[in-house]
Amino acid sequence: MADETIAKKIKTSSPLIGTHNGHFHADEALAVYLLRQLPTYDSSPLVRTRDPAQLATCHTVVDVGGEYDPATNRYDHHQRSFSTTFPDHHTKLSSAGLVYMHFGRAIIAQHTSLPLDHEDVTLLYKKLYTDFIEAIDANDNGISAYDPAALAASNIEKRFKDGSITITSVVGDMNSPDPTCSPSEPQDEDSLFSKASTFIGNVFTRKLHHASSSWLPARTTVGNAYRSRREAHPSGRILVLPQGGVPWKEHLYNFEQEASSDEQVYYILYPESANEGSKWRVQCVPVSEGSFESRKPLPETWRGVRDADLDGVMATEAESSGKPKIPEGAVFVHASGFIGGHQTKEGAFAMAARGAEQ
Repeated sequence: MADETIAKKIKTSSPLIGTHNGHFHADEALAVYLLRQLPTYDSSPLVRTRDPAQLATCHTVVDVGGEYDPATNRYDHHQRSFSTTFPDHHTKLSSAGLVYMHFGRAIIAQHTSLPLDHEDVTLLYKKLYTDFIEAIDANDNGISAYDPAALAASNIEKRFKDGSITITSVVGDMNSPDPTCSPSEPQDEDSLFSKASTFIGNVFTRKLHHASSSWLPARTTVGNAYRSRREAHPSGRILVLPQGGVPWKEHLYNFEQEASSDEQVYYILYPESANEGSKWRVQCVPVSEGSFESRKPLPETWRGVRDADLDGVMATEAESSGKPKIPEGAVFVHASGFIGGHQTKEGAFAMAARGAEQ
């Protein structure tokens, strides 16, 4: 009775969040963190219980209670009838995905100071779910990244064990007292949950910050370069970026897919630094984002050769083929042919153009 009275008093001052007690998981730890990013919940206390009477006093309940009803702020996913997924995805949501689906746009709009219906908010909303939240949903619901039957039929064996280094695994470990804490630091169940929620929440915030401050501006940069690529080279195979450090791969693949064209970009050119007179790189586009295989590697005769020796190889080939000479100043070409360098932009461009012709 005393606990119920306290809960009711708290509820009148700030929306009370409820989740289950006992062993916690990454999904509700993140769900609670996400709610607290919004002004409505930024000072909300948390009740961890499975007592229906106490949960009934809560304004918002996540991952417990057997009910999913946004109208009453109930976000559980354990009921037999639950099958909700994020738009355009197939993974059943956990409490993290449910909270993100309903509140993610508002969190992103607040972080970026953009209107809720802004196109960039929509882009980030989809990206953060795909890149981060969905894997947490899948883990909590016991969904594998690969079809287990197909994986078994392929006879592929893992080379090493990596399950213990995932974020969800680390959060699971945080159920146990932290031996590195000082003796005076609280190590009760609720304190451990609070640390876990902050830990996984900080990872989310870092992902959001990187996406909004780096990935999103890169989309504009890559998009401009992609649309003007024929101005750089009539083949459209060479894309020139104005600076280095631009995360271009995902954006390039997306723009190519949207263009519905068989014409693929082979090489990305960019300066090594913002300093005047910077060296330039020519990097091959891989066949897919995570692949080490290039669509069109730089010429085999250049690979593993450096400096004056590389200039010499290029000059000899130009003389024998009758093609224009590549300016001197070559720096290197990697042994696999996936990247090369030149002292000048003109030289790097000539290397890319010659590679595209082969």
